[in-house]
Amino acid sequence: MGRAGRAYGERVSDDEPVRIRAAGGVVWRPGPAGVEVCLVHRPRYGDWSLPKGKLDRGEHPLVAAVREVAEESDVRAVPQVRLPTVRYRSEGHAKAVDYWSMRAAGAGGFQPGTEVDDVAWFPVDEAVRRVSYPHDAEVIAAFAALPQVTATVLLVRHASAGKRGTWTGPDHGRPLDDDGQARARALVPLVALVRPHRLFSASARRCVQTLGPAAARLDLPIEVCGDFDEPAPGQQVEECALAAAARLTALAQTAGAVAVCSQGKVIPGALERLAGRADDFATAKGSGWLLPFAGDRLVLADRL
Repeated sequence: MGRAGRAYGERVSDDEPVRIRAAGGVVWRPGPAGVEVCLVHRPRYGDWSLPKGKLDRGEHPLVAAVREVAEESDVRAVPQVRLPTVRYRSEGHAKAVDYWSMRAAGAGGFQPGTEVDDVAWFPVDEAVRRVSYPHDAEVIAAFAALPQVTATVLLVRHASAGKRGTWTGPDHGRPLDDDGQARARALVPLVALVRPHRLFSASARRCVQTLGPAAARLDLPIEVCGDFDEPAPGQQVEECALAAAARLTALAQTAGAVAVCSQGKVIPGALERLAGRADDFATAKGSGWLLPFAGDRLVLADRL
């Protein structure tokens, strides 16, 4: 049955409440004739589609996307750029699927007995023709329009460190509170997804502690860098934002994949400079951004 005749995959309006959340990826690798994209075949539906699956309870969509790709395609992948979210009807309910482009980095994770009975790699143009649903073709087309990603930065703001007014010591020594420590542990899977080669932190204790659990998991040192610090007395916020943006750009050109923890007064201005526009880049404590670069140019600021 062709695309138009399938009930599965029927579009739904943006106004309809989403009942099912899922995530997946356009997984790519270099091929003999150019970039190849991974598709999976599902015998239940008789279709070819992008690897994806439902979120576990409380799971971050990006973590789910990488996990589901591994389970369905046997590919360990590194996320790069957020792609369009698609919405359609599945089993009578509105479903939303978040997608990221992902670089294939290894094999593993396949779950026997899943819905997939075949995995294949296709050149991009052929993948667009092979998928069974228009929304998958549109996601692949969005991937094909991207510049080549050369580096990825995960930028986070430090987690909760109590109230500044109740801390009697120097502010740079203020530690994470219990909630902040729990959030630092929860960040570990996200940091690990980008497979960073280096970890950088502003000099404040709470910033270093936010990356502490990830550093322990990845067996990497935390490199303290004052370019990610909030303004010192007499220093302007704009000056700090400019220094942070310059350092992020330099790291993207030399370090490949990095994770950085900075501070709330620095991140918005740094992202405005990298993105070349004013936008809402306010960042909650313990949250952050996935920043793919093409050379010295930011491709997208993806709020996580």
